[in-house]
Amino acid sequence: MQIITNQFQKELKKHGNSQFPILISNEKLSKYESGSFLWHWHPEIELTLIDKGQMIYKVNDKIFHLHQGEALFGNANSLHTGCMYMNHDCHYISITFDPKLIYGYENSIIYLKYVAPIIQNFSLSAIHFNLSEDWHKEVTDILKNIIKIWYQHYNSYEFDLLTNLNLFWKQLFLNHNFKQEITTYDKRNYDRIRSILSYVEDNYSSKLTLDTIAKEVHLCKGECCRLFKHYMKMPLFEFILEYRIEKSLNYLADSKYSIRDIATNVGFNDSNYFSKVFCKIKGCTPTKYKKILLNQNYSS
Repeated sequence: MQIITNQFQKELKKHGNSQFPILISNEKLSKYESGSFLWHWHPEIELTLIDKGQMIYKVNDKIFHLHQGEALFGNANSLHTGCMYMNHDCHYISITFDPKLIYGYENSIIYLKYVAPIIQNFSLSAIHFNLSEDWHKEVTDILKNIIKIWYQHYNSYEFDLLTNLNLFWKQLFLNHNFKQEITTYDKRNYDRIRSILSYVEDNYSSKLTLDTIAKEVHLCKGECCRLFKHYMKMPLFEFILEYRIEKSLNYLADSKYSIRDIATNVGFNDSNYFSKVFCKIKGCTPTKYKKILLNQNYSS
């Protein structure tokens, strides 16, 4: 399993519906093939509460180490990914909602005074509630209450959900310093990263060169590499290799594809090199991984 995105890495999953745009779900990293979910973004706010274990959570150019009982605020439209810590599973609850549930309609006083300064702050990609401050405990208690209300699903539960979402936003607004940080990150670079990800998504099965990728985002090759590494915390072509390996997992689960076929389908000209990279990233050969997947499918 992996998160389904479009060519711009926008998640396609529905978070609630137009009448009540909120979704709360119990998740665990082990349900994803690689123990991690791929980079993606969505216009909704996402709150993550760690129920058991630990997670390395990356949001734009920031990295957070989340522990049991801690939570994270992920701002609207921020790129994010999460992976296991020390290969141990992590159970977490995700609360994803449209900020319209807070402000009602654009240009309302709630939107202009309390919501826009947060969701339009491009330097504010995430806030880690690591319980180092008293108000962090209040926030995590509110999140636990939201989750409890969601699963009880009693008559008029929607009112109580909205009440608690507003309590959360009030705590956020009153306690966090939203002063614009001095940072190299801005909306233009954010859009460039999206463009690079989109280009890789569309062309990963073909030959990718630094020259073509740099031209796609109108940068010189050196600046393209620097920008990507700054925000994604890994070299561009290391990301491409990992992305291709992730894409190979769906083929490995299908018995009709040979290792040579799979290597070609995900952009490797040499099946031996594909096997070498796969083993480095996944810890075993693609042949062994394929047997495991096919046995699981047969058992189920």
